[in-house]
Amino acid sequence: MNRSYRVLTLLVAAYVAAQMLSDIASLRIVEIAGWSMDAGTLIYPITFTLRDLVHKVAGKRVARLLIFVAAGINLFMAAAFWLVASLPTDVAVGAQAEFGTVLSPLWRIVFASVLAEVVAELIDTEAYAAWKARFADKMQWGRVLSSNLVAIPVDSAIFVLIAFYGVLPASVVLAIFWTNVLLKGLVTITSIPLIYVVNPDPLEVADATSELADA
Repeated sequence: MNRSYRVLTLLVAAYVAAQMLSDIASLRIVEIAGWSMDAGTLIYPITFTLRDLVHKVAGKRVARLLIFVAAGINLFMAAAFWLVASLPTDVAVGAQAEFGTVLSPLWRIVFASVLAEVVAELIDTEAYAAWKARFADKMQWGRVLSSNLVAIPVDSAIFVLIAFYGVLPASVVLAIFWTNVLLKGLVTITSIPLIYVVNPDPLEVADATSELADA
């Protein structure tokens, strides 16, 4: 039990950290190998697999709760950055305009990020649960592959359309979408072995038993 809780704590911390870092990085559009993308795409894709690992260790209820908690933390972070950037600076130190320039949130991007994360991760949760119900402990690689490949296009479409449609040229918006999908898909494939690193018991078993009792 103690080992399971330690593993869960590490997974939750990694998930929330990746969500926060990706939301901050999303404020910058970069070009890599001729492809445009929001820089958050370099970090965010791993959150899908981290969610899958939390699901395996602690069950569906905990995974869903984590999604909403992470969304709340990201909203709080954006609000905190906005507040700090809005407060008057100490004139003895200087204007300190760099903080607001870099970290003051663009609320359209914040809303796009949080909505995309919540919707896509909830879809990921349901797809993971459906695969597990069908195949039990067989072909666990399919849990990650199927859930992520369903959720990734949804996540990318929601984020790109809300964050950039009408602001950037349509060609750039489309390029950001496909770059997001391709990079997230690549991360999914390379992260599949991680599903075999963690064990489901006893936390996930307890969660499943609770769900059956409520049914």
